Amino acid sequence: MLYLITFAASLPALVLLDPVLNDASYIVGPGADTRVILAGVLELFTAAAGVGTAIVLFPVVKRQSEVLALGFVAARTVEAAMIVVNVVAYLAVVTLRQPDATGPDAAVLVTAGRALIAIHDWAVLLGQGTIPAVNALLLGTLIYRSGLVPRVIPALGLAGAPLLLGAVIAVMFGVFDRFSVWAVIALAPIFVWELSLGLWLAVKGFRPSPVTAARVDANPRQVEA
Repeated sequence: MLYLITFAASLPALVLLDPVLNDASYIVGPGADTRVILAGVLELFTAAAGVGTAIVLFPVVKRQSEVLALGFVAARTVEAAMIVVNVVAYLAVVTLRQPDATGPDAAVLVTAGRALIAIHDWAVLLGQGTIPAVNALLLGTLIYRSGLVPRVIPALGLAGAPLLLGAVIAVMFGVFDRFSVWAVIALAPIFVWELSLGLWLAVKGFRPSPVTAARVDANPRQVEA
């Protein structure tokens, strides 16, 4: 359910943020501050739910590999921290916004607004753009080896990780924009992998495997039940 919360919170936030991200004069003109603040709240829910997915899965997947499981928790934590950075950046624009500002002060404010949105863009690229590929490599390997879900699901993540990393590098060097069709294509396997994993676990749960068997055997109360 935490995986599904990340989608339910992050996708509306993208729509709500459109005014502040795509209007350089937002900081000195009429603004939609309420929707931008709401987007910030939703993204904080996304960050918390993302860390939650790693914490909840850790006791199970560590039985496959504790090193990879710890790496997944660490990666999710870094991703959440980067989300907080980008939220702080655009909420700072809201704080500095002065409607109907004119003259030299307006030019300074516009420059400051662009700088804050640039920080947001880089935080998104390096956080939500890069870390999901790392997550897919770590958790995808654990899930694939353990057979906790059908292997086609983690295979999507393992195949999509290098595509996403390649796209991020291409965006960093200006080969194409992060909203281009190539970037969307590169993101698609990771998007489907995380969504399908959340849906499968919410509806079906773990499949029988040596990992879950070991967990039951370690708990006498579960054995008695």
